[in-house]
Amino acid sequence: MLFIPELSLLIGSLILFGVSLGEGKEKWAHIVVLTLSVVTSLLCLATLGQKGTLFFEAYQIDLFSQLFKLAIAVGMMVVVIIGSQLKGVSVKVKPEYYLFMVLSTLGLMMLVSCVELLSLFVALELSSYALYLMVPMRDDQGGLKIQMEAAIKYVLFGVVATGTMLYGMSYIYGLTGTTYMSGIVPKMHDLAGNPTAMLAIALFMSGFFYKLAVFPFHFWVPDVYQGASNATTAFIASVPKLGAAAILIRITTLVAPDAGESVVMLLMVCAVCSMFYGNLSALVQTDVKRLLGFSGISHAGFVLLGLVTLDTVGFATSMYYISGYLFMNLACFLVICKVSRNGENVSVDDLSGLYSRAPLLALTLLVGMMALAGIPPFVGFMGKFMLLTGALKAGHLTLVILAALNTAIAIYYYLSVVRVAFTKAPEGRPDVPVDALTRVVSIALIVIIIVMGVVPKPILALATSAVKSIL
Repeated sequence: MLFIPELSLLIGSLILFGVSLGEGKEKWAHIVVLTLSVVTSLLCLATLGQKGTLFFEAYQIDLFSQLFKLAIAVGMMVVVIIGSQLKGVSVKVKPEYYLFMVLSTLGLMMLVSCVELLSLFVALELSSYALYLMVPMRDDQGGLKIQMEAAIKYVLFGVVATGTMLYGMSYIYGLTGTTYMSGIVPKMHDLAGNPTAMLAIALFMSGFFYKLAVFPFHFWVPDVYQGASNATTAFIASVPKLGAAAILIRITTLVAPDAGESVVMLLMVCAVCSMFYGNLSALVQTDVKRLLGFSGISHAGFVLLGLVTLDTVGFATSMYYISGYLFMNLACFLVICKVSRNGENVSVDDLSGLYSRAPLLALTLLVGMMALAGIPPFVGFMGKFMLLTGALKAGHLTLVILAALNTAIAIYYYLSVVRVAFTKAPEGRPDVPVDALTRVVSIALIVIIIVMGVVPKPILALATSAVKSIL
């Protein structure tokens, strides 16, 4: 039972591998992956209270890991539903595409449970290499080969980030003599203030800064978002960030609360640079996916605000915020996937008159964009409010002022998209067909975004309990 969510994905990947061996089985592949995502989500829910260790205590199951696994499974399920037709991906490679998506999800689920450096590295690579292969699987759009350029950038930046992270891991092993987090944490606390220990933690974090798209490991984001198919971008933009946030929280626990000034300063600088770079770059974007890419960089900066406090409540707030970001982002990508007729990228002008062409999609876009902008009563507002409050209590006034300024900048470009969807005439653009399953998912995402914003207390209490289980 401890390993059953991962086991279901492992069995599902073997089934998908079998399906991919034949031709003309793309419908079967979609049925398998949809069923698998639903079953895995239910299994994650059923095993939420499980506790234990596996594989010589390298793999830990607790409330922290199980909550992240549930969010990862639900994220995959939503991506499979909103990208059901896989527009922009060749029919021939659809079974393999689903296989890689499942393997990436498996890697992410394993990542959040790994408490030993080598197993953590293997899980990270499993999740990453599957994504590297999904990006170039897009159909060639107008012979530009943008998906190939995106894939090459993604791989090269990934290799550099992974190499830097491994270098940090080697320092940590050299300083502590163990690869187990349970042994590393007390020894790193004893080394508090040691420059080599602080450097090791910073290098270790870099691999997950890349996953989360934190400055200066963000350069791959706009090109990969634009070059990958819409469904691939929806997955990359939301699900892997959960795994990155989970491990960054685990790594930050290595820092002693009373002697981590250098790491806190690093996190603050990265947070501020991510916010300003992401928001200012997003102001001039016309491609919606590129806009959401730069937006993702700024939101990564907000996630770091919870880590700079070095306390349980701050970590729990980061957990709450990244979970809310998953649903806000998926709401926006649902609209992109449905508005795109043949898998092409969607520009802001393509959303003109969406209120009359597909009212439910327009409402979904409105809720998603306003939540990302941090407007009440949505989850984005409550998440930002609690992150800023926590940082202020920790004495980081300058950081809070700069973050609040960034929130104001972001409102402009998010509401610009909403303005086009609700105030511009359709100008001959056709209505957007919306099937029953998409309607259900749209309504569910809207409800989740509102409920998480209006009633954050039980979710935050659960996140706090989860963080306490790993401290």
